[in-house]
Amino acid sequence: MTSFKSDHSHTTKPLSYRDAGVDIDAGDRLVDNIKPLAKRTLRPEVLTGIGGFGALFEISKKYQNPVLVSGTDGVGTKLKLAFQLKRHNTIGIDLVAMSVNDILVQGAEPLFFLDYFACGKLHVETATQVVGGIAQGCEQAGCALIGGETAEMPGMYPQDEYDLAGFAVGVVEKDRIISGATIQADDIVLGLASSGAHSNGYSLIRKIIEHSRIDLSADFHGQSLADVIMAPTRIYVKPLLALINQLPVKGLAHITGGGLVENVPRILPDQLATVLYRDAWEMPPLFHWLQQQGNVADHEMARVFNCGIGMVAVVAPEHAENALHSLRAAGETVWRIGEIKPRAADQAATVLV
Repeated sequence: MTSFKSDHSHTTKPLSYRDAGVDIDAGDRLVDNIKPLAKRTLRPEVLTGIGGFGALFEISKKYQNPVLVSGTDGVGTKLKLAFQLKRHNTIGIDLVAMSVNDILVQGAEPLFFLDYFACGKLHVETATQVVGGIAQGCEQAGCALIGGETAEMPGMYPQDEYDLAGFAVGVVEKDRIISGATIQADDIVLGLASSGAHSNGYSLIRKIIEHSRIDLSADFHGQSLADVIMAPTRIYVKPLLALINQLPVKGLAHITGGGLVENVPRILPDQLATVLYRDAWEMPPLFHWLQQQGNVADHEMARVFNCGIGMVAVVAPEHAENALHSLRAAGETVWRIGEIKPRAADQAATVLV
């Protein structure tokens, strides 16, 4: 019979979780840092603070037939540039934006947000910067940072790198869900300006940077190129919720991966197409630079990048002027960029003219 006995020659001291690479004390310090950040985002419906096993949120009595709308996303390989440039304070805004803008298109008011932050070794200062950006994004969207998960997993990630994911829940009155079903021919397409590349196309952006061998600290139209490339994703929640409360909005499309070409058709009835007028808005210098440096074809640009339009709204012709006025008054740069037309059997769902 084989006997099992300890061989103390291999270890001279008892092993701890810290020896294995996980610092519980660092995690506790991070939670202490996060609490005041999250507190700034709280809404009256939040029933519990950060630190519990689950977060409790009461649905407001102002809703008669509330429907919950959820969304989850990350920020893609924009993270790689954040590591390279040591810019951790705004990537959290991107994270919030990607989810809240997605649920907004169905008319939902974002209620709360949770984040997942995973790393090989927890650097409390870096993680605090990231969560500070997440809290800032939640403030912009009017939603509560209600909880999250910080995972320290030795050996899973390269040194000084981390992964981020986010999850948002919103609510919309059942009879006010925006589905695009009422969109018809001759409706007007409005385009709201993006703040840059947002969080899409960064694998191509990184390839172009690598090929051009440009110094990202170089001046680019009065800013550093790094500032322009890393500009956080615009959050459209407050101005668009205000617009929805003023007049009927038939459809909204968040312009993410797939660009204008593939995102606008997602909200259209099958028999309709969007005709967009390419000269109706000014494509920002960043996209001209990317196209020139990467020798990127026009069609590829329109499929990969937002090209200056971060959100699209479809309204009836009689509401177009009021919608433009409302959005501009709320601080948005917005153009009338196209219209809805009947779609022939062999025609593309988005036509760029």
